[in-house]
Amino acid sequence: MSFTKKQKLFVEATKKFMVEHGDQSEFSKDDLQTIADTVDLKFPHWITRVPTYKVGRGLFRVPVDGNASSSVSVVKPVAPAPVKPATPAAAVPEPVVEMTKGANGVVKHVPSKDDLFVPFGSYSDVVSILKSDMFYPIFITGLSGNGKTLMVDQACAKSNREMFRVNITVETDEDDLLGGFRLVDGETVWFDGPVIEAMRKGAVLLLDEVDLASTKIMCLQPVLEGKGVFLKKINEYVDCQPGFNIVATANTKGKGDETGNFIGAGVLNEAFLERFPITVEQDYPAIAVEKKILDKVFDSLNISDSEFIEKLVNWADIIRKTYMEGAIDELITTRRLVHISNAYAIFNMDRMKAISMCVNRFDDETKTAMVDLYTKVDGDVQATDESEVADPESSEEVDNDVPF
Repeated sequence: MSFTKKQKLFVEATKKFMVEHGDQSEFSKDDLQTIADTVDLKFPHWITRVPTYKVGRGLFRVPVDGNASSSVSVVKPVAPAPVKPATPAAAVPEPVVEMTKGANGVVKHVPSKDDLFVPFGSYSDVVSILKSDMFYPIFITGLSGNGKTLMVDQACAKSNREMFRVNITVETDEDDLLGGFRLVDGETVWFDGPVIEAMRKGAVLLLDEVDLASTKIMCLQPVLEGKGVFLKKINEYVDCQPGFNIVATANTKGKGDETGNFIGAGVLNEAFLERFPITVEQDYPAIAVEKKILDKVFDSLNISDSEFIEKLVNWADIIRKTYMEGAIDELITTRRLVHISNAYAIFNMDRMKAISMCVNRFDDETKTAMVDLYTKVDGDVQATDESEVADPESSEEVDNDVPF
């Protein structure tokens, strides 16, 4: 796109200014005003308001090469090119968001079915809501590592629903959610954010860890009412297509965290929370369900040890009950049981090494208590002092029977 007459006049004046000042290529606002004054023009806001022309704090460049394509007037909404994520290891129960083409050739973001997933809790209720195609936001709360996000992924897979997942942080703002301008090949281009993508496609929007958000997330208020949203930066109104829905997950109920375990979890605006018609309280799976989960994980790892699975699940259950009674500050999540299962396969089916390695993240007192408790659950093993374990690099002979 070509310059306007006034823009051309300003560019020509800039060229003269550059010659007079030793080919100066960066200009302050005072410089821009000085150049404009030489040709009786107003301050060139069309320079300072375009991100492409900003080169530093208070410094700008002028497109003296005659290219005005970076001007705001040429900005067009452009959808980002889809990129298929890498497939994770089979042992990790995290589904992959697949992008498949529908009958009309449009790319669809549908989670793939996870063979390690075992339905429990409110899974069937979530599926029913998603299959209804009604706009009915869901708030899912529960302790860490109990499968909240995985449940939503698999509910979308079961319902054949597109899903856009957004991991919320305290820094998440309107630009991250609704979209913003990006620099592409020297041009300022508008990109829809995941919220707008989901709205346009009638997809499911997953707001993961929503209780980490700041007040900046209030830009979603009209969206949470099932209404459209006005994108003021590109002067466009986007309406919600049929099937669009919102699911939020959190470790708290949006009222803050008194335990100190979820650093960053804050108090969400009451008006924001009130826009979720229902709240699902997700607990850890029952013992029988957790056994099924670990059975599938062990099968995927080509190992078999039903006795170890039973002892692991009972051990975790005792720790959780102790946690609920306030006698311990940490617990063993379902996710951590999967980690232990993977470590068990990696470290030659050494139970105590797998457990010790996976509880090392806790403080010494908690770690010792958890390991000691397992030795009481499993009478065939005993705790090992890691400092007494031989270092294979410092010793020529290593007793392979020593439990690491």
